[in-house]
Amino acid sequence: MEDKEERTAREERASGEERVSGEDKVSPGRNGDFASGSVARHMLRLAGPMTVAQLINVLYNVVDRVYIGRIPGQASLALTGLGVCFPMITIVIAFANLAGSGGAPLFSIERGKGNHREAEYLLGNCVTLLVVFGLVLMALGLLFKRPLLYLLGASGETYPYADAYITIYLLGSVFVTLSLGLNTFINAQGFSRTGMLTVAIGAVINLILDPVFIFVFHMGVQGAALATILSQMVAAAWTLRFLTGRKTYVRIRRDRLRCSAARVRRIAGLGLAGFTMSVTNSAVQMVCNATLQTWGGDLYVGVMTVISSIREVVQSAIMGISNSAQPVMSYNYGAGRPERVRQAIRYTTWMQLVSTFLMWAVLSAFPVFFIHIFNDDAALTAAGVPCMHIYFFGFFMMTFQFAGQSVFTALGMSRRAVFFSILRKGIIVIPLTLALPWVCGLGVKGVFLAEPISNFVGGAACFLTMYGTVYRRLEAGGQAAR
Repeated sequence: MEDKEERTAREERASGEERVSGEDKVSPGRNGDFASGSVARHMLRLAGPMTVAQLINVLYNVVDRVYIGRIPGQASLALTGLGVCFPMITIVIAFANLAGSGGAPLFSIERGKGNHREAEYLLGNCVTLLVVFGLVLMALGLLFKRPLLYLLGASGETYPYADAYITIYLLGSVFVTLSLGLNTFINAQGFSRTGMLTVAIGAVINLILDPVFIFVFHMGVQGAALATILSQMVAAAWTLRFLTGRKTYVRIRRDRLRCSAARVRRIAGLGLAGFTMSVTNSAVQMVCNATLQTWGGDLYVGVMTVISSIREVVQSAIMGISNSAQPVMSYNYGAGRPERVRQAIRYTTWMQLVSTFLMWAVLSAFPVFFIHIFNDDAALTAAGVPCMHIYFFGFFMMTFQFAGQSVFTALGMSRRAVFFSILRKGIIVIPLTLALPWVCGLGVKGVFLAEPISNFVGGAACFLTMYGTVYRRLEAGGQAAR
């Protein structure tokens, strides 16, 4: 039935005889129309709230680490145990990205074409996928958590903390997938402030509940996990309420929830870029933890936990800028406005480059300050400062990876988006993480050196490919090479 509707719709559009209600077309000049007005203004309007939202979103887990790092008598082991959980948490986020980052650009392209009905179907299919992903991950994670945690670098001392946290987190994984995945559709329609509010509501609840559960009720890491999941549950409820209400332009409809194989393939094909990036991040975390456990023990696993937390915070600004450009690029690409896509590429690249240079300068000047946000243990700080200088060297090169990646994703170029997601982490970082500790006696420093090398090589390769195959060909009336 659904396939027949799709064929009919395509035939009607091809013959120019499609008849739709006033709600089925996104007419020029309406709110959420990125094909008119200043490209820079659209991006700046989206960038502020989306950057704040990205930063707040990072706080979900970062706040847990800050409080856990101050549990009396347990701080270092508990923090290391939480670090062991990162790859499993990242996998849950990866599946949220598979649907969210895959569906939202396609959704924006269809809106740019004026195809309101197809946009509704894409949104509905993503809702179903996010629920299925959350439930399946919960079941599999609970079933295999013990061998997985030991594989990810847990020791006999840190396993109880890792197990306590991840068990509760997995029970609420469906709330995580819904809140993260669906918020991209709020931003894709231009409601960046609402998207920010969605994330802020959950973060504030988490910030309040964390100290209550951890220190007042003495629940330790279990309290941190429970606070995170309850806050994500509220965020998911808020997101669903908005996307089914009257304020949104394209809303969730019950009759659009049934998945179509063709749509799922399109969503998954493009979403593989964000998914692969998260999965490779998870793989990198796993390899780093295991390698550091071998070469440096629990102390250096804790150092990597702190440095990864710092990176998540400072990287949120880059992600916010990148995310603000994607709806603008996707919509204008669908609307046949390549010159506006080129403008968006220029703006996002320069904005990200300035941001990363400033962050690099601040991190290099004040490493102790940032480490002490999470843990003030003298041994961890002494080990962490030199590792932090190595890890963040050349951080500005991340700009070119994110800029190129966001263009490929926004324009629906799934193969390139996936390839460059795999290149930096899977092909460069993981082999270097395993090999460099053996080179010239680098030891644990080799693990931290793998990241800046990947930023230079992977970032340059991604951006230069995007420039040659997309930017230069997106001239008036031109098309990017696929």
